[in-house]
Amino acid sequence: MAIAGAILSRLLKAAITLLAIAILNFFLVHAAPGDPAAVLAGEAGAADEQMIADLRAQFGLDQPFYVQLARYVGNIVTLDLGYSFRQGQPVLELILERLPATLILTLTAFWISLVAGVALGVAASARVGKFTDTLITGTALLFYATPLYWAALMAVLVFSVQLGWLPGFGYETVGSGFGGLARALDILKHLILPALTLGLFFMAVYMRMTRASMLEVAQQDFVKTARAKGLNPATIRRRHILRNALLPVVTLAGLQAGQLVGGAVLTETVFAWPGIGRLMFESLAARDYNTILGVFLVSAAMVIVFNILTDLVYRLIDPRIGHKA
Repeated sequence: MAIAGAILSRLLKAAITLLAIAILNFFLVHAAPGDPAAVLAGEAGAADEQMIADLRAQFGLDQPFYVQLARYVGNIVTLDLGYSFRQGQPVLELILERLPATLILTLTAFWISLVAGVALGVAASARVGKFTDTLITGTALLFYATPLYWAALMAVLVFSVQLGWLPGFGYETVGSGFGGLARALDILKHLILPALTLGLFFMAVYMRMTRASMLEVAQQDFVKTARAKGLNPATIRRRHILRNALLPVVTLAGLQAGQLVGGAVLTETVFAWPGIGRLMFESLAARDYNTILGVFLVSAAMVIVFNILTDLVYRLIDPRIGHKA
């Protein structure tokens, strides 16, 4: 019952937060320069004033700002995200088509970065001051300092163009006609490069956090007591040090899980991955307000969901947190 009450409370706060984010995004997007009606008319090759006026009336852009805002807020309550000027279909359908690709990419990158980062952080903390610690720390610092777009371009150049080991672009092989397991393996091959590229930066962050947290917890009194009792060092590291050291790592992971969507904009653009990150990039260029707002709203919802899941994971790692809440 306590967990159910906590979840309901967080869901209520999440709904209020999401509504506030939606209103703020509406203000920011409409404050940006550019007129989507002019863009559409220009693409049609007839950017005269009458056509622009007709397009503005068709999509409700000729209404006062407060009328557009009220209509937008009323629509999102019913999960109506509007109509895409550029794509010619409802925004919700458009996002739902692209969302699975983004979730596959971001969740894969997240687990790669988290598992590898924690494992490397534990290994580095166990060999402080030695060559292994220096090598792991230096490599993590290199990954942390490398721009994401440059790493993506180099990955395509080396592993796809030069070596030919992996496909460099797309979600699956076009026209392959694969189905079942063959299609899943084909998607997996296309997923490797973008997922590893997106995960490298965050893996470095988790490694450094895990290492620092492990070293800090290792100096606590309860760890010294465990050593004095003669417990196996591996048991102390796993049951006493790692479990407590994971709390700040989980906090950081929960905050950065949502940032993976932002990183996916660059990654999906470079690798031509058909997710909502690439959709947002295309919509920004076309001034497609409704699609931009829809992607922003879904991205914000994903961040909020990740934060709620982080709270639940906290309770699993340290049950005492549930009693304090």
